[in-house]
Amino acid sequence: MRKKFFSLLLIFILAISMTQTAYATSISDLQKQRQEKENQKKGTQSQLDSVNDQINDLSGEKDDVDAQISELTGQIAEIMASVSLLEDEIADTQVQIEQAQKDYDEAKAKEEAQYHAMKKRIQYLYEKGETSYLELLMEAKSWADMLNKAEYVQEIYTYDRKMLDNYAATVQEVAQLKESLEEQKSELEASEYELEQEKDSLQVSLDEQKELAADYEVQLAKAKQEAAAYKAKIKQQNAEIQKLASQEAARKAEEEARKREEEAQKKKQNSQSAQNSSNGTATASSGGSKTVPPKIGGGSGSDIAQYACQFVGNPYVPGGTSLTNGADCSGFTQSVYRVYGYSIPRNSSSQRSAGREVSYEEAQPGDLICYAGHVAIYLGNGRIVHASSVKTGIKYGNATYKPILSVRRIVN
Repeated sequence: MRKKFFSLLLIFILAISMTQTAYATSISDLQKQRQEKENQKKGTQSQLDSVNDQINDLSGEKDDVDAQISELTGQIAEIMASVSLLEDEIADTQVQIEQAQKDYDEAKAKEEAQYHAMKKRIQYLYEKGETSYLELLMEAKSWADMLNKAEYVQEIYTYDRKMLDNYAATVQEVAQLKESLEEQKSELEASEYELEQEKDSLQVSLDEQKELAADYEVQLAKAKQEAAAYKAKIKQQNAEIQKLASQEAARKAEEEARKREEEAQKKKQNSQSAQNSSNGTATASSGGSKTVPPKIGGGSGSDIAQYACQFVGNPYVPGGTSLTNGADCSGFTQSVYRVYGYSIPRNSSSQRSAGREVSYEEAQPGDLICYAGHVAIYLGNGRIVHASSVKTGIKYGNATYKPILSVRRIVN
């Protein structure tokens, strides 16, 4: 029988060991996966930072191009305005040239007419000869008349000469004006041509800058699309990392709970094994009835707390005091303390006066935690072991699961 029991115990220990390995591997895998995701996230973040830098660079370069476009557009507008003014000046100059040509033609015609008139008068005088001229003078009735006729002849000549000189001067002035206007028009046309050439050159530069700006727009749109994709990827990676972290935390919590349960089971198995060994003769004579382990005598609060944990999973029996066959809450605590030589009252309300009171903040393993109608043994770190109820039996719990009335120090 004992050999069979130890075989089962060995199988149980091996199963626990295998479970521990499986859990360790599982947690390790989760940690590894989470680390891989963290590394992937760092890589994605680096790519996002690079794209953001590219966006900033492209935005700055595009701003420069836009500034150049604005400047070129302004220059072209100024040139077009200048060309428009030049065209107006050229048109006005052309009108003046046409008027000057008209005035020149008129002055030239008058000059020609005056020249022909004077030439005819001179020809007439020469054709008549000196005799006729003398006859004209001799016909004078007096010296005064003769002088008047001579003066008249001189005045005619002087008048003709003066008119001819005036017309000639007018013709020369008009010709000079026309020439000046034509030079002015030529200069205006040259300026217009040069402005048109400059405008065409600026237009080429403007078109190039617009193409460059459009290219920057495409690059920016592409970079922003990449940045959005990286952000979405980082968001997804964060969710995956959070999920793995939650799974890891849950596995760790399960592992801790499982280890506590396994520790309790080990202690229980060790206690039962020791009890079976020490009570082998009594079992044979009494037909298998179980008794409480012999008193150990003395011991620290931690020893008492650790010993009490061996009975987790045993039944709750109202009025019972057996650590193995069943006990109620105060029967459980009384029986545990009795093993170590400490005598405390039987019911929970009386145990609330046992030992000395300490604050919950000062509570140590092995202290009694007293509630209304209930009592438990403190394990430390906010945990207790107690005979809870018929449904749950002896189990672990949180010390503050309901209001604490008193904490009693039994072990000095």
